[in-house]
Amino acid sequence: MAISRDKKQTLVAELTELFQEAKCVATAKYQGLSVADLQELRANARENNVTIKVVKNRLVKVTLLSSDKHKDTDLSELNGQLLYAFSNEDEVMPAQVLNAFAKKHPELELASGFDESGAKISVEDMKALANLPSKDQLRGIFVGTLAAPLTQMLGVLNGAQRGMAQVMSQRAEKI
Repeated sequence: MAISRDKKQTLVAELTELFQEAKCVATAKYQGLSVADLQELRANARENNVTIKVVKNRLVKVTLLSSDKHKDTDLSELNGQLLYAFSNEDEVMPAQVLNAFAKKHPELELASGFDESGAKISVEDMKALANLPSKDQLRGIFVGTLAAPLTQMLGVLNGAQRGMAQVMSQRAEKI
C-alpha cells in the first residue's frame, strides 16, 4: 500500500529531526528477520536509549540531501532492506545494540552509519565502534584506575595493622 504524500512529509520531518539530534546513526540489513525478532530488537534498543526506524531508503535519501551536514555524504550504500538506529546520547550505543543483536540473529548485518558531523562511517568502522566500551563502562574503568593506588595503599596500611594485631595476640596467648 502506497504512503500518502502527507505521511511521507511527516516521516521526512521526523527523520530530519532524528538525524539532526543523533550523535550516531547505524544502519543494518535486516532481511530474514521475523516481526518478533524486530520487536525484540526494538525492546533492546529502547532499554539503551536507541531509536530503531524502518523506513524507505528513498525517504532517508531525501532527508539527508535536504540537510546541510549530510548534503555531501555518499549515499550509494543505502539500498536494500535497511533499518536505522539513532542515539542522541551515546556515540557507540547504536552500533553496540545492533552488533549484540546480530550475534544472536545472524540475519542482521551491520551496513554502515553516520557520525554527528554527517560523515559516513564504513562497515569496518561500525564494527570497531561496536566493540568499544560504552560511556558508562569507560567511566567505570577510569574510576577504577584512579582508585587502584588508593586501594593498594589501604591494603598495605591495613596489612601492617593486622600484622601488629596478630603479633600482640600471639604474645598475649604466650603470657
